[in-house]
Amino acid sequence: MPPMLENLLKLLDTPRDGALLRFGIANEYMHLQNWAEAEKHLRKALEMQKDYSAAWKLLGKVLASAGQEREALTVYQEGIAVAQAKGDIQAVKEMTVFARRLQKNLGAAD
Repeated sequence: MPPMLENLLKLLDTPRDGALLRFGIANEYMHLQNWAEAEKHLRKALEMQKDYSAAWKLLGKVLASAGQEREALTVYQEGIAVAQAKGDIQAVKEMTVFARRLQKNLGAAD
Protein backbone atom coordinates (compact mmCIF):
# COMPACT_ATOMS: atom_id res chain seq x y z
CA MET A 1 0.00 0.00 0.00
CA PRO A 2 1.43 3.41 -0.94
CA PRO A 3 2.46 5.52 2.07
CA MET A 4 0.12 8.37 1.07
CA LEU A 5 -2.91 6.08 1.11
CA GLU A 6 -1.79 4.50 4.37
CA ASN A 7 -1.54 7.94 5.99
CA LEU A 8 -4.96 8.99 4.71
CA LEU A 9 -6.59 5.80 5.96
CA LYS A 10 -5.26 6.50 9.47
CA LEU A 11 -7.44 9.63 9.53
CA LEU A 12 -10.70 7.74 9.03
CA ASP A 13 -13.12 7.95 11.95
CA THR A 14 -11.16 10.81 13.51
CA PRO A 15 -12.24 14.45 13.72
CA ARG A 16 -10.49 14.97 10.35
CA ASP A 17 -12.77 12.49 8.58
CA GLY A 18 -14.84 14.33 6.03
CA ALA A 19 -15.72 14.61 2.37
CA LEU A 20 -12.29 15.94 1.37
CA LEU A 21 -10.49 13.09 3.14
CA ARG A 22 -12.79 10.53 1.53
CA PHE A 23 -12.19 12.13 -1.87
CA GLY A 24 -8.42 11.90 -1.34
CA ILE A 25 -8.64 8.26 -0.34
CA ALA A 26 -10.84 7.48 -3.34
CA ASN A 27 -8.41 9.24 -5.64
CA GLU A 28 -5.55 7.10 -4.31
CA TYR A 29 -7.60 3.92 -4.78
CA MET A 30 -8.47 5.05 -8.31
CA HIS A 31 -4.77 5.31 -9.15
CA LEU A 32 -4.40 1.73 -7.90
CA GLN A 33 -7.40 0.75 -10.07
CA ASN A 34 -9.23 -0.49 -6.99
CA TRP A 35 -12.62 0.65 -8.28
CA ALA A 36 -14.71 -0.84 -5.46
CA GLU A 37 -12.81 0.94 -2.69
CA ALA A 38 -12.73 4.20 -4.67
CA GLU A 39 -16.49 4.00 -5.21
CA LYS A 40 -17.13 3.25 -1.52
CA HIS A 41 -15.22 6.31 -0.34
CA LEU A 42 -16.73 8.60 -2.98
CA ARG A 43 -20.24 7.56 -2.02
CA LYS A 44 -19.37 8.28 1.61
CA ALA A 45 -17.95 11.69 0.60
CA LEU A 46 -21.24 12.47 -1.15
CA GLU A 47 -23.21 11.38 1.92
CA MET A 48 -21.15 13.87 3.90
CA GLN A 49 -21.35 16.67 1.30
CA LYS A 50 -24.02 16.21 -1.37
CA ASP A 51 -22.86 19.23 -3.42
CA TYR A 52 -19.21 18.13 -3.81
CA SER A 53 -18.90 18.47 -7.59
CA ALA A 54 -15.43 16.93 -7.83
CA ALA A 55 -16.66 13.82 -6.01
CA TRP A 56 -19.53 13.43 -8.47
CA LYS A 57 -17.10 13.76 -11.37
CA LEU A 58 -14.61 11.26 -9.92
CA LEU A 59 -17.37 8.79 -9.05
CA GLY A 60 -18.53 8.86 -12.67
CA LYS A 61 -14.97 8.27 -13.84
CA VAL A 62 -14.48 5.38 -11.40
CA LEU A 63 -17.73 3.70 -12.43
CA ALA A 64 -16.93 4.09 -16.14
CA SER A 65 -13.44 2.67 -15.57
CA ALA A 66 -15.01 -0.28 -13.74
CA GLY A 67 -17.20 -1.01 -16.78
CA GLN A 68 -20.39 0.30 -15.15
CA GLU A 69 -21.11 2.79 -17.92
CA ARG A 70 -24.87 3.10 -17.40
CA GLU A 71 -24.43 3.82 -13.70
CA ALA A 72 -21.62 6.26 -14.52
CA LEU A 73 -23.94 8.11 -16.89
CA THR A 74 -26.59 8.36 -14.17
CA VAL A 75 -23.99 9.68 -11.73
CA TYR A 76 -22.79 12.28 -14.23
CA GLN A 77 -26.35 13.42 -14.86
CA GLU A 78 -27.00 13.83 -11.15
CA GLY A 79 -23.62 15.50 -10.69
CA ILE A 80 -24.39 17.96 -13.48
CA ALA A 81 -27.64 18.94 -11.76
CA VAL A 82 -25.85 19.38 -8.42
CA ALA A 83 -23.04 21.42 -9.99
CA GLN A 84 -25.53 23.63 -11.85
CA ALA A 85 -27.42 24.34 -8.62
CA LYS A 86 -24.12 25.20 -6.95
CA GLY A 87 -22.96 27.39 -9.85
CA ASP A 88 -19.92 25.22 -10.55
CA ILE A 89 -19.82 25.89 -14.29
CA GLN A 90 -16.48 24.14 -14.97
CA ALA A 91 -17.69 20.91 -13.35
CA VAL A 92 -20.91 21.12 -15.39
CA LYS A 93 -18.90 21.45 -18.60
CA GLU A 94 -16.55 18.59 -17.79
CA MET A 95 -19.26 16.17 -16.66
CA THR A 96 -21.38 17.08 -19.69
CA VAL A 97 -18.51 16.08 -22.00
CA PHE A 98 -18.00 12.80 -20.13
CA ALA A 99 -21.74 12.06 -20.13
CA ARG A 100 -21.99 12.67 -23.89
CA ARG A 101 -19.10 10.27 -24.53
CA LEU A 102 -20.81 7.61 -22.44
CA GLN A 103 -24.13 8.17 -24.21
CA LYS A 104 -22.37 7.78 -27.54
CA ASN A 105 -20.62 4.58 -26.38
CA LEU A 106 -23.80 3.15 -24.93
CA GLY A 107 -25.72 4.00 -28.09
CA ALA A 108 -23.14 2.15 -30.19
CA ALA A 109 -23.33 -0.85 -27.85
CA ASP A 110 -27.13 -1.16 -28.10
